[in-house]
Amino acid sequence: MEFNHKPVLLKECIEGLNIKLDGIYIDGTIGGAGHSKKILENLSHKGRLIGIDRDVEALETAKERLQEYQNVTYIHGNHDNVKQILEELSIGAVDGILLDLGVSSYQIDEKQRGFSYMQDSPLDMRMDQTQSLTAKEVVNCYPEEKLANIIYEYGEERFSRQIAKEICKKRKEKKIQTTKELVEIIQKAIPFYDKNVGHPAKRTFQAIRIEVNDEIKPLKNTIKCAIECLKSEGRLCVITFHSLEDRAVKIAYQEALRKMHLPKRFSNLHMWCQKIRENHY
Repeated sequence: MEFNHKPVLLKECIEGLNIKLDGIYIDGTIGGAGHSKKILENLSHKGRLIGIDRDVEALETAKERLQEYQNVTYIHGNHDNVKQILEELSIGAVDGILLDLGVSSYQIDEKQRGFSYMQDSPLDMRMDQTQSLTAKEVVNCYPEEKLANIIYEYGEERFSRQIAKEICKKRKEKKIQTTKELVEIIQKAIPFYDKNVGHPAKRTFQAIRIEVNDEIKPLKNTIKCAIECLKSEGRLCVITFHSLEDRAVKIAYQEALRKMHLPKRFSNLHMWCQKIRENHY
């Protein structure tokens, strides 16, 4: 499948980064390179872009789409480790960082990745295909209480206990292998659902995906480290896709404003986060 991913809030992010011609910038989730290409268009040949992604397929796509640019460094890694990555590159600080959080449309659409509850595919959900933990292990091996807590905390699912109980009941009969099997179990566990809210498996799939990829726990520290990696006039732009990400990022920004006396312009994040959440896929 072709890696298609429309860069969200492109205009707002480029304006927010306030790109300097010879600056150094990080795209923490380079993905299909939509944001990165626009950043590079605003850089001179002396400028530099560091593109990070956990997904090897995303990195390969980015390399192909940005092949005309010689001032790009590609890193297979996690934006949570941005400070370590810069240390390894012998870079003290950068002029701007962009973090586009969450799963990409390509990863959702790619059947074999197992992110979507709309397709029948193996239970995977890994952004980084080199890691060991998969959705299959979470669903089949986690204790019922832990599974219920994850579905409640990361999916904000009020039927988390019933869903976890039904999963554990079914996996005693046989191992749960596919997204279709999981969807059927979730549907059976929920006594009713509001069609206006969305698919009954949506929240549970989100929760399992977040657990597999450890998307929330490190986020607060990631924002803190990203801010510390900026030059005095540097900019950090963050795009969130759901309330859990939004909350963690806002708390990190608020603490940074208090402790580091950052300029009030950083509070613009709130507006951008709210706008993208309203258009959540």
